Amino acid sequence: MTDPIVTLDRLRVTFGKGAETVTAVKDVSFSIAPGETVCVVGESGSGKSVTSLSLMRLVEFGGGSIVDGRLTLMRPDGPIDLAQADTATMRGIRGHDIGMIFQEPMTSLNPVFTVERQLTDGLRLHLGLTGATARARALQLLKDVRIPEPERRLKQYPHELSGGMRQRVVIAIAMACEPRLLIADEPTTALDVTIQAEILALINRLKREKGMAVMFITHDMAVVAQIADRVVVMYRGDVVEDGPVADIFANPQADYTKALLAAVPRLGEMRGKAAPEPLRLVGETHDPKPLTPAAHPEPLLVVKNLTTYFPVRGGPLRRHVANVHAVEDVSFTLNKGETLSLVGESGCGKSSCGRSILRLVEPTSGSVILDGQDVLDRNARDLRRLRRDMQMIFQDPFASLNPYMRLSAQVAEPLRNFGLAKGSELTDRVAALFDRVDLPRSYLRRFPHELSGGQRQRIAIARALAVNPKLIIADEAVSALDVSVQAQVLNLMMELQADLGLSFLFISHDMAVVERVSHHVAVMYLGRIVEIGPRAAIFENPQHDYTKTLMLAVPIADPGTRKLDSDLSFKPIPSPMHDLAYRSAPSVYDTVSPGHLVLRD
Repeated sequence: MTDPIVTLDRLRVTFGKGAETVTAVKDVSFSIAPGETVCVVGESGSGKSVTSLSLMRLVEFGGGSIVDGRLTLMRPDGPIDLAQADTATMRGIRGHDIGMIFQEPMTSLNPVFTVERQLTDGLRLHLGLTGATARARALQLLKDVRIPEPERRLKQYPHELSGGMRQRVVIAIAMACEPRLLIADEPTTALDVTIQAEILALINRLKREKGMAVMFITHDMAVVAQIADRVVVMYRGDVVEDGPVADIFANPQADYTKALLAAVPRLGEMRGKAAPEPLRLVGETHDPKPLTPAAHPEPLLVVKNLTTYFPVRGGPLRRHVANVHAVEDVSFTLNKGETLSLVGESGCGKSSCGRSILRLVEPTSGSVILDGQDVLDRNARDLRRLRRDMQMIFQDPFASLNPYMRLSAQVAEPLRNFGLAKGSELTDRVAALFDRVDLPRSYLRRFPHELSGGQRQRIAIARALAVNPKLIIADEAVSALDVSVQAQVLNLMMELQADLGLSFLFISHDMAVVERVSHHVAVMYLGRIVEIGPRAAIFENPQHDYTKTLMLAVPIADPGTRKLDSDLSFKPIPSPMHDLAYRSAPSVYDTVSPGHLVLRD
């Protein structure tokens, strides 16, 4: 039997001192063998990330302390207890023996260094590569994680990349030195299904060829089913179940494991259903009641020929030399009380489309009509008033929250800005919003850094709900949430929709979630909508080749149906950048069935 690469033996981690001490991890024990993927799953706050940060000895930088247990790493020169290793030793281990993909790319990338600098730093330190050799290796790493135009991306800074691209850069950095143990903390959260499938295949290939051990932390049970050899289920700092992936899915023993699996949205569950349907929550035994579709829905948002270009500047004088065609001739209608989902690969224009509608970026042309009001024709003062009716939930909760403000103040801010409440009424409304997103009122005086990623996202959702908007643009709003909290938030969104007639533009890469919440679905590729129609038409009768590719890449929550190919088959993504003289052709669609349109090639 092969010796494990890493063994955790009765790990115990605490935060705080004295009477305020909190035990985050309680006597956690498991091991990971060479070529084995162990998926650690559980709700937000269960101790998954704390366990991984303990292996990297980063937990103490966040106020944590390893108070007991051994963390044995098997190195070529013999075993070492990471819990007792000194600073110099850990500096040599991090990035070389152990690589880590962090959950939030913007907090793990340095904003003042280029992508090339951040990729080559580890190669220089651990492998001794310099100059052209290091750059060539960095370029290949970007190609491996399927970043388009890798040569140009090397010279860019993190803020110039989309959320999905930033995550792929973080993955490339972690795998740069081909570590013996790869810790992946929600590595595919921000990635669309096609890139997710290729990243998982890449990790699988490295595991197979290099004997790399993988500790994979995720809330996506479909991903677990596709990649795991063994599953460790954690709840409130304890391991409640540990076993082979097939046994966990087919015959879970712990009640908590059964509840987690019951809350997982599965592709195909909505076949034959006319309207979105709430998910079963953890602890519930009965099936949720379906929502009643509106008999005669009225339009709320009408988008026509929306086009957004971003200028590309070059040369010593930084002249305008080209345009990135981020959104290209996009048209759709979103009805009151309905959800339209935008899906597609990272960089396809989904987020840019949502931001253009809100005028967070200025569109180049087109029209946006919200409840009869022209959004693009409003001056700054009128636009501010109009934004009460349209709110956005951003993809990265840490970047959208103020690190210096208490959570209560951040949720109260939109209420104050629009003069909707003050005094005790303001306090009560904020507390009620915390209740709605299932956060304890004791969190009111906390700061963002004191919360997990999923908890921060719930704060962002509460803030968007505060002013009772007509439209919410949700940009990967539930991507950072574990399955049980995700189910709660999605059910909340559907409940608000049914009660208040709220409309959602739902931007997501999770096709199972999209199928569950959507009335209509639009598939985007290279800035254009290539297929749009009722949810059933898109999922049950896809027509465009790109839509079919997306559907094939969706992971299935069944270990017996694995889709990961043994080898990667990268497909180059055409560049959306064109010279100034380029004029794109208008979008022309063929009608497949009523409301179901496919872009004519």
